[in-house]
Amino acid sequence: MGAGPIRGRGGKTMSVRVYGCNHIAIEVDDVERAVDFYQDVFGLERLPQGEGDAFLKLGEHQFLAIFKVEGVQRARMRHFGLMVRDEAQIAEVRDKLTKKYGIELIPPFRCDFIDPFGNRLQVVDLHDESLVWLMPYQEVQKAGVRLA
Repeated sequence: MGAGPIRGRGGKTMSVRVYGCNHIAIEVDDVERAVDFYQDVFGLERLPQGEGDAFLKLGEHQFLAIFKVEGVQRARMRHFGLMVRDEAQIAEVRDKLTKKYGIELIPPFRCDFIDPFGNRLQVVDLHDESLVWLMPYQEVQKAGVRLA
């Protein structure tokens, strides 16, 4: 992949290049309950500071910012996706969501759901993505994933 010029609207050359997603921000009506939920279901680490009322680590360089709002609005199609290692981890998440939290999964997807605060999530695994695209991620390298 070369680092040639990027063409924007009207054919203008641009110097901006996006390298990924830095963070996701969600709205909740109870920050501590949301932190407990995301730590329990996904094992996310709470960080000491951040850009929201709570700040949870997603991978090596991304974070989940949690903001308290009045009148949370339930998401329909608006969602974000979290990537776990494999089908076994997706099954673990599905099991905890349905049995412990009584959350219904959204068919026909493997693990789409609305969290207790109205946010829609989709859980996928590393095999849903192109490994060539994922290899630069430190968390993928730490997991021991290799190209065949």
